[in-house]
Amino acid sequence: MSSYVISVDPRPALPVVGTDKLFPVRRVYCIGRNYAAHAREMGGDPTREPPFFFAKAADALQPVPDGVAAVHPYPPQTSSYHHEIEMVVALGSGGRDIPVEKALDHVFGYAVGLDMTRRDRQDEAKKLARPWEVAKSADFSGPVGPIHPASKVGHPAKGKIELLIDGQVKQTSDLSAMIWSVAEQIAILSTYFELKAGDVIFSGTPEGVGAVSRGQTMTGSVEGLGSIVLKVE
Repeated sequence: MSSYVISVDPRPALPVVGTDKLFPVRRVYCIGRNYAAHAREMGGDPTREPPFFFAKAADALQPVPDGVAAVHPYPPQTSSYHHEIEMVVALGSGGRDIPVEKALDHVFGYAVGLDMTRRDRQDEAKKLARPWEVAKSADFSGPVGPIHPASKVGHPAKGKIELLIDGQVKQTSDLSAMIWSVAEQIAILSTYFELKAGDVIFSGTPEGVGAVSRGQTMTGSVEGLGSIVLKVE
């Protein structure tokens, strides 16, 4: 048995629909600007830019029950905390240089998630050509609902994705509007990293990202995958 010089926290994990077992999270990858309208609102050009990825700390994920309100802490060191609704992909296996046509075979399931972002810190980092970790990996900055196994829901390629604040629609689109499909994201990522079981991919957010304030309630949903509700405090 291995021993450590300090105590070890439990591995980050997410609940799975239909079972009392958990999905253990290894790494969290995120794709940037994967919906054309969002790319444009962030100053990009989706007709010319290849996909790019960044990471979020695995222990920044916040497991959220399906449809049950949870408290979401507003992080320190920001005055512009933005919501980004996304479909989350959980991998049950991995590999290197995975062909696009085989990529979905590695998916365990899907969930609703939010890539919460300290936008002011991200904008500052962009101007100074610095990394994004401070912007993207705040504690609890990755709320994720229960994982729906692909064996039950298939591989969603279309369907409404939406984010409401206090009942008002702020982001809405369709999964079919992704520039790079889930299969393509997995294939491309596998050329950079050896993907493994437990890896999670945030598959991109549509247009309408914006700031949320303390006291407001966010409701994020993806058709067929339920919803997550978070009260910002």
